[in-house]
Amino acid sequence: MRFDQSLADKLDAVILAQLLPEDAVTSLGRWLNAPERGQRYRNGSGVHTVPYTPSSWMAVDPWPNDFADRTTVDSASVSRAEVVATFRAAEQSQSLAEAFVATQVWGYGLTGYGPYRTGHVLAQPGAEEAFTEAVSLLTCEGASAAYERLQVLDGLGPAFLTKFLYFAGQALPEVKGLRPLILDRVLAGVLRRYATKIGVTAGFEWAPVVANRVWRDGNWTSYRYHIYLTWMYAASEQLTASSIEWSAGPDVLELALFSAAWAPASPDHQSRGQRGRAPHLSDVRDTVGS
Repeated sequence: MRFDQSLADKLDAVILAQLLPEDAVTSLGRWLNAPERGQRYRNGSGVHTVPYTPSSWMAVDPWPNDFADRTTVDSASVSRAEVVATFRAAEQSQSLAEAFVATQVWGYGLTGYGPYRTGHVLAQPGAEEAFTEAVSLLTCEGASAAYERLQVLDGLGPAFLTKFLYFAGQALPEVKGLRPLILDRVLAGVLRRYATKIGVTAGFEWAPVVANRVWRDGNWTSYRYHIYLTWMYAASEQLTASSIEWSAGPDVLELALFSAAWAPASPDHQSRGQRGRAPHLSDVRDTVGS
């Protein structure tokens, strides 16, 4: 099947119109009210904490001033709220590289290759300039423009550049348009399965192939990021208006979906061949690099 952007647009229109099905609303409500799951995030995701090993980051500079001493502490943890505070302090001191490190420590957690990849990004000429311009674009033009600016950095994939943008958006008093959210393969997988399911239900036999292409596991375009943000914010508004007493914001929905609070099933007739086949890249907005 040759890829056709108009089909992707048609599939986008369906998911933006239908948003969350009833079973998703119910599942997300249960997650938010469960003491061992989402209840702690009823008032926001700031308390979401990630563990990390300070000593493994010894070779990475600059190190955030408010983070644990890498020479004396064996283990530590950092919350989203603490990263936001660090980001604000780093921005005031005009050290966005420090803010970037804070977002990556939180993002990688205990993953062993996190320090190496973060150091690789920081070592690139123009990295600090890219961080500064991305934050400026977030204020003046919006998340998609900031996303494109960070894509030039080698080794900084969208899952981790959107973590930087997310915390920048939380730290800034104002941004243009929707504040950024984290997009990774888990979130893309939710959208892929849901788009496939409702597309097939709508009679779009091509839906599995198109959904697999635009909601792939990585390398998303800035346009796809825009669609993601639009859907997430609209879905969050839907939850707020529902009877489940959803008092949280879109970033809590992101955390809920990442935590498998709701996992849409793929339709039974999505064949193995359809799962593995990618359409020809002849589109514009959803082509990598556009």
